[in-house]
Amino acid sequence: MKLAFAEAAEPDAEAMERGRRLFAGPCDFVKGVVAMDGLPAADRVEVCFAGRSNVGKSSLINALTGRKTLARASNTPGRTQEINFFALGPAHYLVDLPGYGFAKAPKPVVERWQALLKAYLAGRPTLRRAFVLIDARHGVKPVDEEIISLLDRSAVTFQAVLTKADKLAPAARAESLAAVARDLARHPAAFPEILVTSAETGAGIPALRALIAGMA
Repeated sequence: MKLAFAEAAEPDAEAMERGRRLFAGPCDFVKGVVAMDGLPAADRVEVCFAGRSNVGKSSLINALTGRKTLARASNTPGRTQEINFFALGPAHYLVDLPGYGFAKAPKPVVERWQALLKAYLAGRPTLRRAFVLIDARHGVKPVDEEIISLLDRSAVTFQAVLTKADKLAPAARAESLAAVARDLARHPAAFPEILVTSAETGAGIPALRALIAGMA
């Protein structure tokens, strides 16, 4: 049966409160990983965040955690070259994957990042979901299709998160959401609910917190 892709519904009050409590607690940087043997023990639920350069990934992670500098934002595309682990309380990891696309790095370095990413996605048993960030103004680009196809092949459930939704008028936002839904419908690993967010205004942030808290 073909799944209908749509904007995620607002969680109920109890779920929102669970999310608020989780993200009000400690969230600390654990380590940056450049090889599979450096990964921390797979002893808690993980969610990871993937997105092309300058999609607003660091800003979203900072908005989620309420910490302005937890994930370092940069105007230099491809600067994040490690898989960064953050301990969210005693039972969750937030995982910030390297930005992809337009990486200003030598080809061998880019190939090493890609190999590490593939190995992580395919071999991490505690990874519950990947959140793929897509700029609401631009929709799914070919470089996004690359990571989405990798998630399909790795059988990792992913959920699209539209970022920078505040930059669009309501009609344009609806058009963007519909276009992304059409693109995702072709991918078997895609979760059929799309989150719409803005790190600037906080829109969608409590819902995303609730969703992550519910994966314990």
